[in-house]
Amino acid sequence: MILANFSVCILLFESAGRVQIERFFWVIQEGAERRPVMASRLQQLPGDDSVLLRLSHSNLKTFSSEIRLSLQTTVESVKDKLWRKCGTSVESMRLELYDETGSKVSNLDDNHRPLGFYSPLDGYRLHIMDVDPSSVTSGGWLEDTSLVEKYQISDEAYDKRNGTFRKFKEKVSSQNPSAFEPKITDNYMEDLCANITVGDRCEVEPGAKRGVVKFVGKAESLAPGFWVGVQYDEPLGKHDGIVKGTRYFKCPPLHGAMVRPDKVKAGDYPEREIFEEDEI
Repeated sequence: MILANFSVCILLFESAGRVQIERFFWVIQEGAERRPVMASRLQQLPGDDSVLLRLSHSNLKTFSSEIRLSLQTTVESVKDKLWRKCGTSVESMRLELYDETGSKVSNLDDNHRPLGFYSPLDGYRLHIMDVDPSSVTSGGWLEDTSLVEKYQISDEAYDKRNGTFRKFKEKVSSQNPSAFEPKITDNYMEDLCANITVGDRCEVEPGAKRGVVKFVGKAESLAPGFWVGVQYDEPLGKHDGIVKGTRYFKCPPLHGAMVRPDKVKAGDYPEREIFEEDEI
């Protein structure tokens, strides 16, 4: 009978941002030199193919979001995805990686390297630096609309103008006094709010925009009836929860919207992956 001893050699190495393993099996037979009898194919270790990162921005102090990214995505592609979220151009963007304690891990300064090269972990923070002094995000006006210069005209000057809506309204009202009376009651669409609760995930039409319900009720600064305030997952809204000077809820800039209940479907509508739309 031939006695044999087996030994295993395991090699670990990194390729294209993936940790891979190569196993060689050797058999040592009595009176013979050791020889390989089998080699496995390359295998990818399970998990860690993507990472969930928190986001912050140098100019947008209230900007707070999360993004899940593939570790094989290049830094340049990451910047392109972030541009859609915050408005900072790819050319003006610098990225810094911080761990959960707030300590800086590295600068993502090579656009051609995969994200996995910098060893990010779930919960790390990706800080967006906008180095363009004339960037759309600079100056703070995206977060504080009081900084935006607004056109103003006195009532006296407006009354002297022809072809204004005020003149049109006066003319129509004189011919038909009921033309501009409210047609919507205070309880308009109240019944549709019965199944919509603050905190619900939802989808809003048109556009199948997804988000979280942040407000349900009447909005004095808007038309009569009931409204639903939504914080969208993406910057597809019009405000940060303030409508005509009244705050109804809090959310990041350009993530908020006030919509009628008939446009909202509450239910199981999870947040879409950021790179889902890139898949074929």
